[in-house]
Amino acid sequence: MSGSNLKHLEKIKESIDRSDALTEEEKSDSMKRIEEWYREDMSSGTFIQDLSKLSPTIKALLAELGLL
Repeated sequence: MSGSNLKHLEKIKESIDRSDALTEEEKSDSMKRIEEWYREDMSSGTFIQDLSKLSPTIKALLAELGLL
C-alpha cells in the first residue's frame, strides 16, 4: 500500500474511532473490515511485486495494466 493510501487509511480509522454516530460494535466491525482490506491489499501488492520480478516482459505488462 502506498504511503498516501496508508495516510488515508489512518485518517479513516481515526474518524471512525472519534465518531459519536457509531456504536462501539459498529466501530469495532468497521475497524475489522478496514484491517482485512489492508491485509488483502498488502498481500496482493506483494504478489504483484514478486510476479513482476519474473521477467521484464511481465513487469511491463503489469505496468501497462496499472498494477505497478
